[in-house]
Amino acid sequence: MKLRNIAIIAHVDHGKTTLVDELLKQSGSFRDNQKVAERAMDSNDLERERGITILAKCTSVLWKETRINIVDTPGHADFGGEVERILNMVDGVIVLVDASEGPLPQTKFVVSKALKRGLRPIVAINKIDRPDERHLDVLNEIFDLFANLDATDEQLDFPVLYGSGRNGWMALAPEGPQTDLAPMFDLVLAHVPPPAVDDGPVSMLATTLEADPFLGRILTGRITSGTIKPNMSLKAIRHDGTLVETFRATKVLAYRGLERIPVDEASAGEIVALAGMTDATVADTLCDPSVTEPLTAQPIDPPTLSMTFRINDGPFAGQEGSKVQSRVIRDRLMREAERNIAIKVTDSDETDSFVVSGRGELQLAILIENMRREGFELTVSRPKVVIKSDPDTGQKLEPIEETIIDVDDGFTGVIVQKLSERRGDLMEMRPSGGGRTRMVFLVPTRGLLGYQSELLSDSRGTAVMNRLFHSYAPFKGEIQGRRQGVLISNGTGEATAYSIFHLQDRGLFMVGAQARVYEGMIVGEHSRDNDLIVNVVQGKKLTNVRASGKDEALTLVPPMKLTLEKAMSYITDEELVEITPETIRLRKRWLDPNERKRQERKRESEREADVA
Repeated sequence: MKLRNIAIIAHVDHGKTTLVDELLKQSGSFRDNQKVAERAMDSNDLERERGITILAKCTSVLWKETRINIVDTPGHADFGGEVERILNMVDGVIVLVDASEGPLPQTKFVVSKALKRGLRPIVAINKIDRPDERHLDVLNEIFDLFANLDATDEQLDFPVLYGSGRNGWMALAPEGPQTDLAPMFDLVLAHVPPPAVDDGPVSMLATTLEADPFLGRILTGRITSGTIKPNMSLKAIRHDGTLVETFRATKVLAYRGLERIPVDEASAGEIVALAGMTDATVADTLCDPSVTEPLTAQPIDPPTLSMTFRINDGPFAGQEGSKVQSRVIRDRLMREAERNIAIKVTDSDETDSFVVSGRGELQLAILIENMRREGFELTVSRPKVVIKSDPDTGQKLEPIEETIIDVDDGFTGVIVQKLSERRGDLMEMRPSGGGRTRMVFLVPTRGLLGYQSELLSDSRGTAVMNRLFHSYAPFKGEIQGRRQGVLISNGTGEATAYSIFHLQDRGLFMVGAQARVYEGMIVGEHSRDNDLIVNVVQGKKLTNVRASGKDEALTLVPPMKLTLEKAMSYITDEELVEITPETIRLRKRWLDPNERKRQERKRESEREADVA
């Protein structure tokens, strides 16, 4: 059977997963009476809740006696490692671009990776039915992007489709015909070459790893040469040629629609999943025992952010979660680092703590949220950027991000001011239609930590920010952090409405009445720039003396609710986020006030010594 392997790549929310739904429906992958969930490829709970794709996933459709393997990819730059890996498996890409927003940072990131691999893209301008669509401008922007990324003449001669993935049509002209996705299927068959096949014994490069409760370890990849059958003897070798293990392929699984079914054999060019190995992992070569040369894997961009994961050593430790020991946390982090090669885990200098490095706040927040749902209790520090030093000059280098902000015209001034304070440089500013302006900044990653919520406040919710790693550049100097101090509980117990009511003038609270608090826990944001220790567990003193007046009505301001991402960026270096399956709390690193003073004096003396 003829084969085609393609990936659909785009910026977040440009309609990749919705388009894959329609491709599956129109290719006859579902029965007429089969009930199919919306965004069927977003299979796990977090993907469905957040409406984003986190993991790259394969599916397969049959069109005119040709099997088309399709890989759906994440749209956030934080999950770029998933995209970089799967480009090894495909021979063509469909670049999906919103007809109004045009190419955005993640579009640029994935297109640059695809062009470097020599893939010839198909451009699909999606959401052509939007009232603010501007397909001619967007097409020019795409061509400029390809030219800036050093595309070859062959790659610049890309075919273009226009349509609406949600409404299930694509056509060679913007006006239609608005019938179905047949033009896209036909273009894939005509434009994407069949998979390149090598002669020789069987070999394939492992691209994704997952664990199955029945089959154990499963590795997915594209067969480069030969034919794999169940119970075949194979070996796994690392990129340097060292042997990992020899094993028997207990199952060979191929993708058919949304399902993965066992097959009797799979030949070169097909994307399959293998079971039976115990130690082999991503980027290993699975091959015949006679093979000695490993397949080359694409290098992955390095992490730019790191966080310290610690055990929960607070007073409420072990009361809500079942997995609290450092050994269990370490095993889980090592499993994640093995599956996701964009994450690195190292042991920290502190006891019972580990340094986890990744691509961005969102990627690390997704990992923490998954662990929380699995029953883990842990505390995490504020994210820090991964600083490098120039090998020639010894100069400190920090990661810089290209940040694109679309906002209503009236809010551009405050955004330029705030990002200038965060050491950002305005590179470009132009109208994007509909009374909105698009601004492009180069900002240190440090300056963007915690900026998302501030941006939404400054723009009254109208701004959309997209960011992408740009390069390492010389350290830009200190950036002022949070300006407000915090309110810290001085005792353990339940917060009372009486105490909170009388302390409301001091700042905005993060806990409500009857919330459990402990000494050293952060219960609110102070209205001034210093920390304040408060008593939120004190109740009203009752007497049996009758009072002539009535009790005053206690009207409490609703507490400020922090999501996991907001909490991570809100804290300072002396604070931690405590995460349990039921609660997210903020706390001081040292709960005892006397210990906090000692540590503050120690830091001051170290700073004075550095200056001297």
